[in-house]
Amino acid sequence: MPIHIATAELSDAPAIARLVGDLLQEIMASIKTRSFVFSLAETEARTLSWLGDGSYTVLLARDGGYVAGLLALSECRALYAEGRFGIIPELYVCPDRRSQGVGQELVTEAKRVARSKGWARLEVTTPPLPQFDRTLAFYERQGFSISGGRKMKLSL
Repeated sequence: MPIHIATAELSDAPAIARLVGDLLQEIMASIKTRSFVFSLAETEARTLSWLGDGSYTVLLARDGGYVAGLLALSECRALYAEGRFGIIPELYVCPDRRSQGVGQELVTEAKRVARSKGWARLEVTTPPLPQFDRTLAFYERQGFSISGGRKMKLSL
């Protein structure tokens, strides 16, 4: 079944919270440092609140009833960015669906959403390198460029 990308609804909050927990666990296991404090209940509550007030957009990659990945978007403002822009605070594809185009489809939809909101660009920060060199390479293939440190941007 092909992947379908859709904007998350309030009823998706439990799945979103679980996937964010998986993302954080994977990062911490790779870098061997407990960098995040994660509470499933608190993350689900924040997800409900932010989806409800429109301050957070989450795109879900679905394969039938299975959620294969997510990409979160949030709006920021900065003088250096010439106004409003989007950040990608979380992007996660389940390990069994990686290298199958799921992440690319999520980023493609994120670009469409960003343009519809009038954002000048998207920014993302990679997890620690060198453990996440593949993540950096993925973002570069999607058109992002290094803009300082580990912060990357995509001009729209």
